[in-house]
Amino acid sequence: MAADRVRWGILATGGIAAAFTADLVDMPDAEVVAVASRTDASAKAFAERFGIPKAYGDWASLAEDADVDIVYVATPHSAHRAAAGMCLEAGRHVLCEKAFTLNTVEAQELVALAKEHDRFLMEAMWMYCNPLVRRLKALVDDGAIGEVRTVQADFGLAGPFPPSHRLRDPAQGGGALLDLGVYPVSFAQLLLGEPSDIAARAVLSDEGIDLQTGALLSWESGALASVHCSINGGTPVAASVTGSEGRIDIPDGFFFPERLVLHRDGRDPEEFTAEPTAGPRTSLKHEAAEVMRALRAEETESPLVPLDGSLAVMRTLDAIRDRIGVRYPGEVGTN
Repeated sequence: MAADRVRWGILATGGIAAAFTADLVDMPDAEVVAVASRTDASAKAFAERFGIPKAYGDWASLAEDADVDIVYVATPHSAHRAAAGMCLEAGRHVLCEKAFTLNTVEAQELVALAKEHDRFLMEAMWMYCNPLVRRLKALVDDGAIGEVRTVQADFGLAGPFPPSHRLRDPAQGGGALLDLGVYPVSFAQLLLGEPSDIAARAVLSDEGIDLQTGALLSWESGALASVHCSINGGTPVAASVTGSEGRIDIPDGFFFPERLVLHRDGRDPEEFTAEPTAGPRTSLKHEAAEVMRALRAEETESPLVPLDGSLAVMRTLDAIRDRIGVRYPGEVGTN
């Protein structure tokens, strides 16, 4: 890895890969040197779009490219284990989209591979790297609202999505939970850690994926979290954290907020807004910057998105799927 630039490879060419690459090419300390897809045509079109010098029509060639420091895995989560595992075994560092994998077993395997090969690995939970979300966590950790009592968070898209869409495809890990529900679950666990008990209900499609899911998470402290996700109804995508001495509201887009409001007993509401220098609220640059900081510091995981936290979220997602009866084709097993 050059001292001044981190060299990135992009694995997959869908919408999130394009969004992340667009941010990377605008960062002076990042260089996108290669892209891979399942077809030459897709890889070449993506490379031409972003001025990437190398395009591969297979994943293995990217994984083996010694000019690549880190690979951003942006496939559907059903392929995360295979794609990220291939890259780790070839000696590449990896940033892997969320949900981290299909299930905990696969996530544990990736973590084990990263440790075996002494490589950096991080789930691309960009919410955890967002400056305003980090500010919210600091407020909670500092006791601004006292002891946390409840967390509420939702993420729903109006749809409708046809049966042919990846969100409806069991073979691609379709459904609301792994694609959208990972955000409210991760938000709750950012503040409270892994829950001690989980209850859940869902509406399933004819294909057997969840169209909408609601879960109640509970902790030994007495705290509760109500989380909801949907691909058949648009929701506010809001979050609220209530404590013994106040409340923090994120009224819109809780995982990439523009503002949050702190309510404390006997005081006027206090509003916190994103810094103008933070860029567009959809920016993935904070995540990329954290990855590159960690690589330069020779860290194998990020303190903002620790692997133990990603594994804990996967265990919760597994438990919710167990409660609602969703299982994907070819799953070897879940915890």
